Amino acid sequence: MQFSEENIKWMQAAIEEAKKAEAILEVPIGAVIVKDGEIIGRGYNLRETKHDPTAHAEMIAIREASEHLGAWRLLDCTLYVTLEPCPMCAGAIVQSRVKQVVYGTTDPKAGCAGTLMDLLREPRFNHEVEVIKGVLQEDCASLLTQFFRRLRGKPV
Repeated sequence: MQFSEENIKWMQAAIEEAKKAEAILEVPIGAVIVKDGEIIGRGYNLRETKHDPTAHAEMIAIREASEHLGAWRLLDCTLYVTLEPCPMCAGAIVQSRVKQVVYGTTDPKAGCAGTLMDLLREPRFNHEVEVIKGVLQEDCASLLTQFFRRLRGKPV
């Protein structure tokens, strides 16, 4: 599948965020929120560092973007994230009215943008999110695979 140069550019920015998590031994997941061609929110996993189960990359990026805009509604924003959002993050994405989510690789254990369930496009909610999946999928998946191999002491 062909992806736009813009989707690739912003996913690369999300990957850079994921690498920040990896550098501090957090699971390497990164996110950026873009509005009008500008990053207005960034985040990477900080669950271990902050001892906070809600410190996912998407949650941090949503908080930062909302603060930047001075509003909780992120109506014309796109969230780029290296891993498919979990139920908590999918809920926050719907609640914050993000227009579009672009993600890198699927999450077979917790993915809620189409893998286990599709909370982002659930028609019973008051907001549905556009979803593009698989942007730089191999790069995003490789970050996670290599991280967990190193963590378990297996050859990379």
